[in-house]
Amino acid sequence: MTAQDGSVVHFYDDLLKGKSVAVNLIYTRCTASCPLETAKLVQVQRLLGDRVGKDIFFYSISIDPAHDTPEALKAYAAKYHVGPGWLFLTGKEEDIKLIAKKLGLSSLTDASNRDGHLPSLMIGNEAAGQWMRNSAVDNPQFLAMTIVNFFDGYKNAKPVKSYAEMGQLPDPRRGEVLFRTRCAACHTIGKGNALGPDLSG
Repeated sequence: MTAQDGSVVHFYDDLLKGKSVAVNLIYTRCTASCPLETAKLVQVQRLLGDRVGKDIFFYSISIDPAHDTPEALKAYAAKYHVGPGWLFLTGKEEDIKLIAKKLGLSSLTDASNRDGHLPSLMIGNEAAGQWMRNSAVDNPQFLAMTIVNFFDGYKNAKPVKSYAEMGQLPDPRRGEVLFRTRCAACHTIGKGNALGPDLSG
């Protein structure tokens, strides 16, 4: 992908890996939610102060790469007085669609009308494997507090195993499924019962 300053980056390796990020989709000719999204996130950036660009990174990805050149994105960022630590990105349309889909930012309305895209903000701690979605047009104070609480809660988190590395899930036996779905709320197997005597055996 290409940032508003003309630098070429790999989205995962350079921008996501090991970082705490906030990502949204915009385009500079938008007449619906994008101007409001950007204005609100500028306020969030100011509330977060110098943490943005240091331990929290903002990325806005254009869904109109044919028009949104790095120069157009740079002018858009300047128009909203965006501070350091926030990249506006463009690239190949198929790459942008893939990233949007993988991040859970794409919607069914995108295909028919760009102005139908959802004003969502995906917040993630890639190292901890923790992600959450928020409205990008929420109250800036609330959004800033949510971001800080989310990231600070995972500051010392250890990396979690990827779903891709987990392998095949165990195939529970019929008796185990029956016990878990019908009996486990009240009974344990051989370890007593907090609700009364162990009646399982």
